[in-house]
Amino acid sequence: MSESNRKDFERAERIDIRQPDQAKADRFDPRNRIYVRAVTGVWTQLRRKMGWVALSFFLLLPWITWGDRQAVWFHLSEQKFHIFALTIWPQDLTLLAAVFMIAAFSLFFITTYLGRVWCGYTCPQTVWTFIFMWLEEKIEGARNKRIKLDKMPWSANKLMKKAAKHGSWIAISLLTALTFCSYFVPAKALYIDFFTGNASATVYFWGIFLTLATYGNAGWMREIMCTHMCPYARFQSVMFDKNTFIVGYDSKRGETRGPRSRKADPKALNLGDCIDCDLCVQVCPTGIDIRNGLQYECINCGACIDACDNTMERMGYRKGLISYTTENRLDGVTEKVRRPKLVGYGVVLVVIISGFIYNIANLDPLRLDVMRDRNALYRETSDGLVENTYTLKILNKTDQNNQYQLAVSGLTDYQWNGPKVLTIRAGEVATQPISIAVDPYDLKSPITPIEITLSVKDDPSVSFTQESRFFSGG
Repeated sequence: MSESNRKDFERAERIDIRQPDQAKADRFDPRNRIYVRAVTGVWTQLRRKMGWVALSFFLLLPWITWGDRQAVWFHLSEQKFHIFALTIWPQDLTLLAAVFMIAAFSLFFITTYLGRVWCGYTCPQTVWTFIFMWLEEKIEGARNKRIKLDKMPWSANKLMKKAAKHGSWIAISLLTALTFCSYFVPAKALYIDFFTGNASATVYFWGIFLTLATYGNAGWMREIMCTHMCPYARFQSVMFDKNTFIVGYDSKRGETRGPRSRKADPKALNLGDCIDCDLCVQVCPTGIDIRNGLQYECINCGACIDACDNTMERMGYRKGLISYTTENRLDGVTEKVRRPKLVGYGVVLVVIISGFIYNIANLDPLRLDVMRDRNALYRETSDGLVENTYTLKILNKTDQNNQYQLAVSGLTDYQWNGPKVLTIRAGEVATQPISIAVDPYDLKSPITPIEITLSVKDDPSVSFTQESRFFSGG
């Protein structure tokens, strides 16, 4: 090796093209903090607006009233969920399974088509993390100032800024925790009781636990939740294909990357459009370099797109070096929007949503359960009749007191022992034992199918029918 080549080789070994704070950082080490740089642009503004909408919806919903109660109230002690005019009882919790299925297939469908936009724009971890980062920047300053502040020795100024930052984080975390609790405990009473010391131990436990969880997740763990703990990042590759929209870097246009002046002709320097400013890395909340290709840590937030577009605009280059694109588009292959996997997810999603809407529209305002006497199938009365005993459980699922009428069908002639008209209060479960006696000569089979019908006395069209059996043994 010649002397000049040896010196060039040694010089190349000494040069580290990364930023000083990133040169020794391992982004897979949770102990290494990522200092995210603020950025402005179309996608950043969209993410902020969607985040504020989601946050406002979460904070304000418990304060909306519906009649004499909270509009959205998951009343666990009475085992019923109020969602505006709809009241869901434990017997209707199959609807909850349908909600989870809709959420799952919606996620599959959107991810197959648009990638991890849920993570980048609407995931609570992302929304709260960006709020905490915004507060951090307002109190401690821009990225370089925050790095400098953390390296400085402790002083009154540093202590004041740190206390203000963590105080604001704890305040937001406490508000988040109490808002979440207010979906289960009436909001108006919750805040008064919590701050006056009159809340229950359960409320204090969950309030403190959720405060610490929010403070830890959004303030300290941040990208660790996305890169190390969130299972979605691990199985997203199952839903991705070459037509899925991702945040991608156009290496054909960007390489070879390198710094240059604005007036320089990149073609004359044998350079691509990427000036290697590393801004795309500095604005990334998970600390990855999108120029290295698709990575599971990418949450599709679009921050690197805005940073790169701003740089391209300043350099006088065409925007879109980093953009929402597909692998096929980057490779120059024609994209396919309609593909079997996407269509399959869409069809299943439509079917589940249709079934869910149908079940919601046809929820019964009352419920009847018929339980036979387990001690004896039947008994003979002193009059020679065959008698069966039943226990009726009647649920009034409405918000008003109602009178209900009971009737039985399937028997030609019978004696009903017990009340046929019952008054049941709103939301009450009434237990009523009855017996039915029949002349054995009127029965054609040892087991006769019967139906017991419960209907609103003033409106017989509102009814519920439950099947049962009448045993005679003959």
